[in-house]
Amino acid sequence: MASSYEDRSWVSEDGLSLHYRDYPGPEGTDRLPVLCMHGLTRNARDFADLAEDISRTRRVIVPDMRGRGMSDYAPDSDTYNPLQYVADVEKLLREEGIDRFVAIGTSMGGLMTMMLAHAQPGRIAAVVMNDIGPEIDTSGVERIAGYVRQGGSYPTWIHAARSLSQVHGAAFPDFDLDRWLEMAKRTLSVCQNGRISYDYDMAIAEPFSKPGNAAPANLWLAFEALRAVPMVLIRGELSDLLTAETVKQMKARNPKMSVVTVPRVGHAPTLDEPEARAAIGELLAGAE
Repeated sequence: MASSYEDRSWVSEDGLSLHYRDYPGPEGTDRLPVLCMHGLTRNARDFADLAEDISRTRRVIVPDMRGRGMSDYAPDSDTYNPLQYVADVEKLLREEGIDRFVAIGTSMGGLMTMMLAHAQPGRIAAVVMNDIGPEIDTSGVERIAGYVRQGGSYPTWIHAARSLSQVHGAAFPDFDLDRWLEMAKRTLSVCQNGRISYDYDMAIAEPFSKPGNAAPANLWLAFEALRAVPMVLIRGELSDLLTAETVKQMKARNPKMSVVTVPRVGHAPTLDEPEARAAIGELLAGAE
């Protein structure tokens, strides 16, 4: 069966070859495209099922940020920061001639969404924010900092899946082995030596703990650029990154925001949950 997407690339301002999946959607569609942006240690495969679903009605673009998936690793680890990721995506959007779109951002991808909106208000027609907001709970940041640099490699996918369950089990207490295997195949890849390891440059951990890199300052100002934009905020019930108080403040600043809580899930929902899919479908139905 033919793939529903094309593997394509663009070149960053500093010369890196960056990869993205391009799901073209139905021929002749004039609906706004969707830009999906993944979290810190993830890649374009994170949106595989969702992008497939959305592409039945419109184009979907899913980049691998630098240092992840099929994109080049950066020789300078200091470029692993949200400002640079946004600059990379801005160049992709310009080259593709996309001046208005729907954004779906998981964790770091949600931070990027706010930054894109702040840089050019009005171009984002609708937003899905996945378990992220303008304020981030420090306990969640500390947890991420604890595993992002660990690395490791495994002889089989079963070993990789069991390792993931040990690290992230508190966030997904109901996952069985099949679900952990699915997550492993989205998060890790087979290396040239035949072992399975994480599909990102371990150097992304180096700048993560520096001020302004986990989350840029003054993101509430960036969030204001989305004040009148239709938005779905998806939060894991067990999230340690997005607090109920932050959700309350976000709702007060954007009356067009609806909130969907995914039960018995932490950071971050996969967006394959029925509650998430239903909310995303309803949002997209109103985004021509």
